Amino acid sequence: MNKAVRMRAGVAAAGVALLVGGLSACGGATAAGGEDAGDKAAGAKAPTPADAIKAAYLKTVPAKFATMDMTITGSDGKADRLTGTKGWYPAATGIDATGPDAGNQIMIGDDIYTHSDKPVQGKSWMKMNLNKDGKPRYRLNDDPAEYLALLLGQEKLTLVGEEQIDGAAARHYKGSFTNADLLKADESTKAMEEANRQYLRQAVKDVTSLDVDLWIGKDGYPVRVDSARTIDKGTTKISAKFSGYGTAAPVVAPPADQVADFDEVMKGIDQSLKETDRKLDEADQTLKDAGLGGLKRS
Repeated sequence: MNKAVRMRAGVAAAGVALLVGGLSACGGATAAGGEDAGDKAAGAKAPTPADAIKAAYLKTVPAKFATMDMTITGSDGKADRLTGTKGWYPAATGIDATGPDAGNQIMIGDDIYTHSDKPVQGKSWMKMNLNKDGKPRYRLNDDPAEYLALLLGQEKLTLVGEEQIDGAAARHYKGSFTNADLLKADESTKAMEEANRQYLRQAVKDVTSLDVDLWIGKDGYPVRVDSARTIDKGTTKISAKFSGYGTAAPVVAPPADQVADFDEVMKGIDQSLKETDRKLDEADQTLKDAGLGGLKRS
């Protein structure tokens, strides 16, 4: 492999390293309406798990965005904490990274934007599209509306009881589901819009099992979700707290004039490296013609 080819491989690896691991997505249109999942009057009978989840879903959908504090633990035991904003319909994630590798990442639909302190082509954001050959890649977004959607119509969901979450009362629901259970999500209630339901069915096709603990506050919004999702032989655990429904700032893409497209940047680099290869070949031949043995390239 010559020097130019090694340089190309290094640049490509650096571009991929910009992405935040574990980002996954779910998208679609919105549903409307809804009512509080809490009691309508003092002393009223607690709603069934199915009713509570449906009411919370219908209330959460139009809120569009919520503040998140999420810890993701992979099958290797490595844990990452993400804070920022989650959005749904369409799927969106805004991450405020902290620590030595501080930076910001934004995901809207299938586009990921990564901020860098070292601008590329004078632009501080790099955009990468996750579609493959123009086809959408179905992914779970781990937002509160999606968690509720997964539990719609699930007969195995049970009410554990009322508990305190960050000093406020919340009802705790719990369930363990197989892939077959997940594929039936919302078959009975039809609370989701059809496009969203079909997307979710595609996104969970590879999920073999899902364990969920979900807490719904008195205002009817999910305040905490703990989940363990198994795909193949690997299990990812996520513990997330959500707040600020309807008040969290929307996740928006960076200004277009500050964004460089990863694919376009790589095309330019490839062309430059091809030209470098050509010049190296010419120099190699010149040295050989002069009887100097040529360039030594691996």
